[in-house]
Amino acid sequence: MTVSSPIGARSGASADSTETTERLRHAVTRLARLLRQQDEGGFGATLTAALASVKSRGPLTLGELAACEQVAPPTMTKVVERLEALGFVTRALDGKDRRVSRVAVTRAGRRHLEVTKQRRTAWLAGRVERLDATNQQRMLDAVSVLEALISVEPRGTPEATQVQARRPSGRMGL
Repeated sequence: MTVSSPIGARSGASADSTETTERLRHAVTRLARLLRQQDEGGFGATLTAALASVKSRGPLTLGELAACEQVAPPTMTKVVERLEALGFVTRALDGKDRRVSRVAVTRAGRRHLEVTKQRRTAWLAGRVERLDATNQQRMLDAVSVLEALISVEPRGTPEATQVQARRPSGRMGL
C-alpha cells in the first residue's frame, strides 16, 4: 500500500502542500535563527557547530571535522584557530601518526556549550510557556514528528532510515 504525503514539494504536489512545506521550512529556519541569537555575541553558528562536533565526536582531525561540518579544510583550519585562541579546543599530535593533529574540546569549551544550551533552552521554554495548554500539547506532538523528519538520511537516499515518531507521554520537559 502506497501512502501519499499530504505535505510535500514533490512533483505533482498541490499548491496547498507546497505552501505548507514552505511554511514549515520558514518556521524551522526562523526558529533556528532566533535560538542562535540567544548566544553570546560574536561567537557565530559555525564556531558553535564545530565545537559541538568536537565535543560529541572528538578528538577529530581537521579533515574529519571539516567533513563533519561540510566545509572546506582551509575554512575549518581558521575555525579551529579561533576556537584555540578562545581556549575552547586544543590540538595534539596523533599517537599513531605524528604528522596528524587531533582537536579536542577543553573544559572551557564544554562550559561554553553548556551555557549556550542553557540559554537557548531557557529562551525556548519561555516561549512555549506562553502557549495555552492545547498548543503546548500540539507542540509536544510535533516534536516527535520533527525528530522523525530529521532522522532521515539527507537527500532521500534509498538507505534512509526512518525512525518511528514516538509520542512522549507526560508533560513537556522544557
